[in-house]
Amino acid sequence: MTNTIAILNQKGGVGKTTTTLNLAAYLSKRGKTVLVVDLDPQGNATSGLGEAKNNLETSIYDVLFSRAATHQAIKETNLKNLYLLPANAQLAASEVELADTTQREFKLKMALKGLDYDYILIDCPPSLGLLSVNALTAAEYVLVPVQTEYYALEGLGQLLEVIQRVNAGLNPGLQLLGVVMTMHDSRTSLSDQVVDEIKKHFGSKLMDTIIPRNVRLAEAPSHGKTIVEHDKWSKGARSYKALAKEIETRVKK
Repeated sequence: MTNTIAILNQKGGVGKTTTTLNLAAYLSKRGKTVLVVDLDPQGNATSGLGEAKNNLETSIYDVLFSRAATHQAIKETNLKNLYLLPANAQLAASEVELADTTQREFKLKMALKGLDYDYILIDCPPSLGLLSVNALTAAEYVLVPVQTEYYALEGLGQLLEVIQRVNAGLNPGLQLLGVVMTMHDSRTSLSDQVVDEIKKHFGSKLMDTIIPRNVRLAEAPSHGKTIVEHDKWSKGARSYKALAKEIETRVKK
């Protein structure tokens, strides 16, 4: 059975793509087959897995509009068991094009139907437009990365409202898998205060694993690598290894 997880926060710069890629890497290291779906026109998940996003023959854009079969666009990566459905700037046009399409919220769900992976992780764009709604309609779970900073809670209410709306209308099986705190700086009391505040709001939905602010994590994408390949002994690597274990436990509940 495939576990499909949308990794979503409409705020940019919260570690969404970093979480998608490194979670995928550690799930694949645990022997699970994983497909990363890059649904962000910036294509950062694509380049972060070593794929030249400007030279793609087929991408998620072609798949969404039935110009290519899904399997034609899927790429192998440098890691065993880890695959990529890539994206580039061409995807930016899809929000407008989808608006006039029938069953527009279900395009991604139809594209992923029948794929045989243990996990499909969808890296969503930093917005709550039609692409993100497609991700929520296709997924069983939502994982929300939240940066441990002053404005962490800003916009989360709107995000949860969209998740509830999709759950009520388009995807009754959708559930919040959890909230994961990212870019945590243990030297500041503010980071700890934000974690406490999020815990008050989300209780058991807050992941036990907290992702630290880590130079090696930040460097890895510029080399087209996950943290597993770049520096598996770093603090960032250890935290994503722990998060992968925690995700597996929560999905099985």
